[in-house]
Amino acid sequence: MPEYTARHLSVLEGLEAVRKRPGMYIGSTDSRGLMHCAWEIIDNSVDEALAGFCGTITITLRPDGSVEVDDDGRGIPVDIEPKTGLTGVEVVFTKLHAGGKFGDGTYQATGGLHGVGASVVNALAERLDCEVDRGGRTYRMTFHRGEPGVYRDPKSGPAPDSPFEPFTDGSELKVVATRLPKKKTGTRVRYWADPQIFPGSDVFDTEGLIDHARQTSFLVPGLKLQVRDLRDPEAPREETFQHEGGTVDYVDFLAPDPPVHDTWRLTGEGTFKEVVQQLGKNGHLAPAEVERRVDVDIAMRWGTGYDTVAKSFVNSVTTPHGGTHVQGFEQGLLRAVRRQVEANARRLKVSTKESAERIEKDDVLAGLTVIVTVRLAEPQFEGQTKEVLGTAAVRGIVSRIVDKGVTARLTSTKRGEKNQAQMVLEKVVGEMRARISARNHKEITRRKNALETSSLPAKLADCRSDDVGKSELFIVEGDSALGTAKLARRSDFQALLPIRGKILNVQKASISDMLSNAECAAIIQVVGAGSGRSFDISQARYGKVIMMTDADVDGAHIRTLLLTLFFRYMRPLIEDGRVYAAVPPLHRVEISGSGRTPKRVEYTYSEAELHGLLHKLDRAGRSYKQPVQRYKGLGEMDADQLAETTMDPGKRTLRRVTMADAAAAERVFDLLMGTNVAPRKDFLVENAVNLDPSKIDA
Repeated sequence: MPEYTARHLSVLEGLEAVRKRPGMYIGSTDSRGLMHCAWEIIDNSVDEALAGFCGTITITLRPDGSVEVDDDGRGIPVDIEPKTGLTGVEVVFTKLHAGGKFGDGTYQATGGLHGVGASVVNALAERLDCEVDRGGRTYRMTFHRGEPGVYRDPKSGPAPDSPFEPFTDGSELKVVATRLPKKKTGTRVRYWADPQIFPGSDVFDTEGLIDHARQTSFLVPGLKLQVRDLRDPEAPREETFQHEGGTVDYVDFLAPDPPVHDTWRLTGEGTFKEVVQQLGKNGHLAPAEVERRVDVDIAMRWGTGYDTVAKSFVNSVTTPHGGTHVQGFEQGLLRAVRRQVEANARRLKVSTKESAERIEKDDVLAGLTVIVTVRLAEPQFEGQTKEVLGTAAVRGIVSRIVDKGVTARLTSTKRGEKNQAQMVLEKVVGEMRARISARNHKEITRRKNALETSSLPAKLADCRSDDVGKSELFIVEGDSALGTAKLARRSDFQALLPIRGKILNVQKASISDMLSNAECAAIIQVVGAGSGRSFDISQARYGKVIMMTDADVDGAHIRTLLLTLFFRYMRPLIEDGRVYAAVPPLHRVEISGSGRTPKRVEYTYSEAELHGLLHKLDRAGRSYKQPVQRYKGLGEMDADQLAETTMDPGKRTLRRVTMADAAAAERVFDLLMGTNVAPRKDFLVENAVNLDPSKIDA
């Protein structure tokens, strides 16, 4: 058995522990950890802004790989800290669990809590330079992997590989400039990430810094943040953010869909008591009961979609995995909405059977965009990366504020707010109905084998193949076209579903109306993957869904209605490139034979193509049957013609529907198919001059 004694134990002093186990402090040593270091320095400046002492923060990415954070806050203290005998700058950057955020009065609500952020960044930096403006002077101290000292930089400027001499007898905070204006204060931190810790392939993400700066500008109204990327001298980039509207502006920025109501802002405060360890006058820790104040600021709005966008923050620090403040929000919101749905069951036409179903969290969160922010002194986070808030008392405070605020909005008697409250409740009830319907029809919406096809719509002419990748579903306009298509199709892998004329416009219909519509329900059932949030593309029964409508105005309208249904409730099909539009021909030209040249048939797909073909035939002296046959609908073709032009995979043309610009597509859908009539009317009036009446196929 190998010997194991006390001499085998290691004791890591100071910043050695950080360099030995960096993941414990910054989460990882990949690009995420690299960005986390930058955010630690940035958030120290943000804390100055939260305290009311900082108005501008500038973040600069330099060509030499360094990042610099400059703020106009009060500046790190430069006087001597009594217990260590070191200057405030050296204490902040070399001592773990040291800083101005442990005591009372200096900072009321901060993102930095543990006093390790700046010192951890210093430990993991090959070089760090700190300059402080205070009292009309600029003070400077430099560090090499956490150790203070002096760099002998060339005239070209500072570099991490410049000769370095550590302090031996005592450290020195140099004064590098005097005669500054007395009111000029601030801190500049510039550092180079250590390649011994971070792989050389990892670089600072400009977009990530821009997103972080934009986010902070919403959370700290009035704070100006600048991000400058100077790494490419030929294409420098600079972004500036400053917002006065706070969380309400942030919600409007993040929301992915049109609103159901005006953005609501819920604010309030609460207090709780906790026992903490505090430093006494003798320098020892002693337990003491303190009263904490929690400020809550929540902005929220429901949209017409079903995606949930939720972000949460504690003292401007994002908590991507939530915590007690998010739990309190969801708890209070669910309680308030449930109570109002029960109180308005008759007005919402909630059936007795539906009343037995309770509103669930997913029903309420569908289509919701929300920002949850709380501010409190010394919050308890799970880990240094601060991804989850753990302070238990915050849950009840947030829950009460949300319950009270949402109830007040939903019970408002003001005319505009009353209508909006009704729309919110209708949306939640609609989501509940969709969930119930999806649960009840889960089995019948999945792919059936040959013995189970009787549960699918009787009008479906299914294919024989079980290979989803090869199977195709043609949605056919009208029964007349269905008869021809049955003869033209390849029944081993091509299925046919006829629809009667124009289906329901789902852009301005409720979910319950959509589900109760026979044509929409049949399409959802035949596709077999559900709808809305419950849509599971892995359960789709067909590899291609092809809209085969007449080549006229009515056909285009039907195709638009079908696309609206797919875009709203089966969007993953479009995102996966599985929705197509068939391209049937408009004309059939019978060209007479000449000598040894046999008679043949040509199809054209537009008026311009027809005129071009006829002109070409006239010049070649070829005759053709007149009048040229013009197809008014798919039903006018015989089976051979339909197969040859539209259904045969080897000869047909299909147009794939893509999501290249989903946001623009949604705006167009809402303009042409939505409930708001005025913008649509304006669009028609403005574009009427571009319409050629002779092109209307009526």
